[in-house]
Amino acid sequence: QVQLVESGGDLVQPGGSLRLSCAASGSILRVNTMGWYRQAPGKERELVASISSGGGTNYADSAKGRFTISRDNAKNTVYLQMNSLKPEDTAVYYCTAVATADYDLTRRYWGQGTQVTVSS
Repeated sequence: QVQLVESGGDLVQPGGSLRLSCAASGSILRVNTMGWYRQAPGKERELVASISSGGGTNYADSAKGRFTISRDNAKNTVYLQMNSLKPEDTAVYYCTAVATADYDLTRRYWGQGTQVTVSS
C-alpha cells in the first residue's frame, strides 16, 4: 500500500555530485524513519544515511562530510545529496521507509533501487 520510487542515479566522474530523490506514495497514514542503503557488486547492503520524522540524521562513516540526507514531510520525499563522489560509492542505492498505510501494520518499505556509477 506504500510505494517508494527513487530517481537521480547516474554516471558521474570522481569528485562530482548527484542528488537522489525518493517519493513515497499510496494510502499513507504515517511515514517514520526514511533512509538510503546501497549495495555494491559483491558486497552486503549497507546503510548510508537515515533521517527521522523529526529531522534527526545518522550517517555511515563513509558518508559523513560528503553526503546530506533531508526530507520534505509534506511531499513524503527523502533526498540524498552526494558530493565529492568516489569510485567506491558506486552501487545500487535503495530508498527505504518505515511507514504505516491505512488499514495496515507499520512496515519497512523498499524502493526498486537506482544505479550510481562513479567512474572516469
